[in-house]
Amino acid sequence: MSNARAAILDRLRKAPKKPVPDLPSWKPYATTTEPAFERFRRLMTAVKGQIVETTRADLARTIREVLAEKQAANLLYAPNTAIGKALDAAWATEPGPQLVAYDKPIEEMKAIIVNNIDAGITSTMGAIADTGSLIVWPSVDEPRLMSLVPPLHIAVLETSKIFDSFTEAVAKLGWNKKPPGNSLLISGPSKTADIEGILCFGVHGPKQLVIIAITD
Repeated sequence: MSNARAAILDRLRKAPKKPVPDLPSWKPYATTTEPAFERFRRLMTAVKGQIVETTRADLARTIREVLAEKQAANLLYAPNTAIGKALDAAWATEPGPQLVAYDKPIEEMKAIIVNNIDAGITSTMGAIADTGSLIVWPSVDEPRLMSLVPPLHIAVLETSKIFDSFTEAVAKLGWNKKPPGNSLLISGPSKTADIEGILCFGVHGPKQLVIIAITD
C-alpha cells in the first residue's frame, strides 16, 4: 500500500463519528388520479405486454388457456413455489401441456431451457403503475433465467400489489433499508431497435409477455 493511500485511510479511521440525521417524513407525490391498475394496463399494453385478468381460484384454468392460445407445448415452472404447487395439483387431475420443473443446477438445465422450452412462468413482487413495469425478484426457487430465456414469459401479478411509483415500491417493499441483490423491472417483452428505428421483439429475451392479473 502506498504511503499516500495509507495516510488517507488512517485519517478516515480517526475521523470523529457523527450520528446520521433522521430523514424528514416524506410520501410520494401522486401524479394522476387514474387508478393504478388501469395506468399499469395502459402502459404495459402500449409496449405489447398482454394482460389477462383472473381470480385466484381460476389461476390454473387461466394458465391452461394462455398456453393453448400461444400453442405452447410445455411450461418451465418452479415446483416449490405456491404457483408451482397449484400447477402440480391441477395437472394431477387434468393433464395439460408438459410441466418442466426447474429443480436442477443450471449446468444440467441449460440445454433444456435454451433449446426445448416454449414458455416459463414466474411470480412477481408487484408492479409500478407510473412506468408499466413488473417487479420480479429472482430466487433460488425461481432463477432469473425462467423469465429471461423462454420465448414466452407468463408472469403472475396480484393487482393489490401495484404501486403508483418506483419510490412507493422502494418504501413499501423495504428496499430503502435492505436493497435487493438482484431484481428485475420488466416493461413488456424484450425489444430493441436498429439504426433506422425499426422495433424488433425477442432479440435479447422473451418475444411475448403475458401477465395473469389476479384481481381478488
